[in-house]
Amino acid sequence: MNKAILLGAAGVAAAIAMLAIGFVAGRPAAVASDTPQVMIADSKLDRAEVETIVRDYLLANPELMLEVQTALESKQKEEQRVANLQIIEDARSEIFNSATDGVVGNPNGKVTIVEFYDYNCGYCKRAQEDMLALTAADPDLRFVLKEFPILGPDSQKAHVVSQAFLKLMPEKFGEFHNELLGSKSRATEAAAIKIAVALGADEARLREEMKNPAISEAFGRTYDLANKLAITGTPSYVVGDEVVFGALGREVLAEKVALAKAACAETTC
Repeated sequence: MNKAILLGAAGVAAAIAMLAIGFVAGRPAAVASDTPQVMIADSKLDRAEVETIVRDYLLANPELMLEVQTALESKQKEEQRVANLQIIEDARSEIFNSATDGVVGNPNGKVTIVEFYDYNCGYCKRAQEDMLALTAADPDLRFVLKEFPILGPDSQKAHVVSQAFLKLMPEKFGEFHNELLGSKSRATEAAAIKIAVALGADEARLREEMKNPAISEAFGRTYDLANKLAITGTPSYVVGDEVVFGALGREVLAEKVALAKAACAETTC
């Protein structure tokens, strides 16, 4: 928040300084109007005088800093939203139909939610109930699980096991995912292997598949995609042509799904 205020203040200060210099340079020494006369001894202001004008104005109108910062954030969000439309269009196959992503719900569903998640993300754990409720309530919903390990070495190793299990036993991936994400313990390589073996995976084959370089390549593509979409945390979602940041709850996701369905009804998706 402090950084945001400083950025806003800098923008306001620069703008006011430019206005002050322009005003003085373009006006005569005395300006007559219905308001009290402003007397300017010299049309050339030095840096110290401009800084004083800016400082006094900001102190008298501190709310301008927040107004400018709010306007800047709104502009940046809109620019990113527009940019995301093109990114989603260009990378549609990688986002919605990557062979390295697990799928729960209806694999042939008309509407897809893509979740970027980390097995050690507390918000992802809480959002798991949203996924389960949404897929249970909507038989047309396809939920894609995009592995995005960003919370340290334990997460990285747990996701490697997850990718290996997906390759060997895709039909049981949903069970594996729910077990590991739903655990109250930290997700680690050992914990992930234990769940995988309990679900029927051959440990030797699993460990061999964990060495597959395609796994790190898949993570690299996900990191690149997240960077393009300005995704820096988990959970984050792509629903239709929109990126949704954070665990905003079942109702918000349901609204986004409804909007995506309405958009599909008007097109051929």
